[in-house]
Amino acid sequence: MAVPVHEEWRKVEGYDFDDLIYEKKYLKTGGVARMTINRPAKLNSFTGATIRHMWECIFDINSDPSIGVAIMTGAGDKAFCTGGDVEAEAEGEFEDTVFLNCNKMIVACRKPIIAVVKGWSVGGGNHMAYCCDFTIAADNARFAQNGPRVGSPACGWPIQYAVRVVGAKKAREMWMLCRRYSAQEAQEMGLVNSVVPLDKIDEEVDKWCAEILEKSPTCIQILKATFDAESSHLRHEDTFDMQKLMFPDFQNSDEQKEAQNAFFEKRQPDFLKFREKEYAEYLKKRTVVHIK
Repeated sequence: MAVPVHEEWRKVEGYDFDDLIYEKKYLKTGGVARMTINRPAKLNSFTGATIRHMWECIFDINSDPSIGVAIMTGAGDKAFCTGGDVEAEAEGEFEDTVFLNCNKMIVACRKPIIAVVKGWSVGGGNHMAYCCDFTIAADNARFAQNGPRVGSPACGWPIQYAVRVVGAKKAREMWMLCRRYSAQEAQEMGLVNSVVPLDKIDEEVDKWCAEILEKSPTCIQILKATFDAESSHLRHEDTFDMQKLMFPDFQNSDEQKEAQNAFFEKRQPDFLKFREKEYAEYLKKRTVVHIK
């Protein structure tokens, strides 16, 4: 049976989700699949269900030989993705196994994935974007991590993989200081492959897809798997989960609640009181150690 030919996006039958739009279109040389997080009112933050729906789409992308490349993006122009829905997380709506493995689906996809970023790419959205094979950004894109700001103890391979993307110094800066970067700054530090005007981004994405589809599909899959295997040793979360190893009681602690409450109340969190409390304990137990 011949591969379909239609250059307009069409929803894939059987994938009728509210929070995710799954579509395909076919250029002259092959098919493109697109997953669009459809929660613009929440700046395309995701829930456990959103990630599970993405996994279901990945399974289809892998099994459909007509598809040579996939796109991950967000609905509207304000955000690619702003990570996990903080309200859903606070209410316990996340399914931990799905949430913690959200980046693994990018590796699990046998076809290259292009992150198409318009507006904010923050937190879990940012590291999903830099874990993709390529990132194309509109000139209104903004990139940031928020973990230490909102009391989210991010750890594991996505953080370590950032070193491979932007280098050790820049990765520490991005994750520890929670700075915000423009699309141009992101390109200069290696987070982004291409930056184009917002009204030209679809045209640019089509060019990248066409270039990939012109290549041997088997070779492309082998190359993707080879690149992904280079960092496979990082993806052992039990080994690299520093939060569990160092601070197993941090979840739901007063410090984390202060960070979350400050986020919802749109104020600066007061972390000094936790330093002062621990400092008082330190003084009680303080021992001077000399090494000979």
